Amino acid sequence: MELPKVLIDLVAAQASYNSVAYAECFTETAVVYDEGKMHNGRKEIEKWISDANKNYKSIMKPISFEKNEDQSILKAEVSGNFPGSPIVLSYRLNIIGNQIQFLKITG
Repeated sequence: MELPKVLIDLVAAQASYNSVAYAECFTETAVVYDEGKMHNGRKEIEKWISDANKNYKSIMKPISFEKNEDQSILKAEVSGNFPGSPIVLSYRLNIIGNQIQFLKITG
């Protein structure tokens, strides 16, 4: 499976729990939707992933990637400190250039 560089960087940042590097994968005006909450802009995304890292210690293992014209979908097995671990999650993404503009995480 061939992933765009930004997703390789995202997975690596998550594996090392580096919230700054994770947030740098997003545009300044990016939006993330996860667990019923919207996170707007790189600073909010950095805080969201930092809090999630502390609470869940999640690791992503990509299992498939589909690139479409308007939206791409990464499926990953996510394991960590949460009920039901591991679980397969879908990461619906809009990638602009080499950064993520929109991400919605669903089960």
